Amino acid sequence: MVGYPTIQSANFGQEVSFSHNGKPFLIYSSRTWLLDEDGTIGRPLAMETGFWRPQPDGGLEVLLAHPTGIIEIYLGQVTGTKIEMATDAVVRTATAKEVTAGRRLYGLIGADLGWAYDMAAVGQPLQSHASAQLKRTG
Repeated sequence: MVGYPTIQSANFGQEVSFSHNGKPFLIYSSRTWLLDEDGTIGRPLAMETGFWRPQPDGGLEVLLAHPTGIIEIYLGQVTGTKIEMATDAVVRTATAKEVTAGRRLYGLIGADLGWAYDMAAVGQPLQSHASAQLKRTG
């Protein structure tokens, strides 16, 4: 589910990919699309790509770029099967939407990946924006 005071709530689909090339980071990409009431795929929504950099002490650095002109750096902690992280920096182009902060939570729900994203944007305080439960396909 995605929602925010400045947009109408809606259901969405998502594809997330993690890969690596042998270096000490994960290559990440995500794309989302609107789902109609009957589950039919609709128009594209958000995309993001970047790198997840696990640290030896259980810390995590995440760098995300969005095609809408926003780049975020998250700092977080891995605890068992849970990851909590918050923005350390948000940089945006002159034409990008005003996003000032983000907080993300990831964790395993059985074999599924659950996540929640809180966002501060367009004059709104940090609050729930999107959440999902993803199933592994490959």
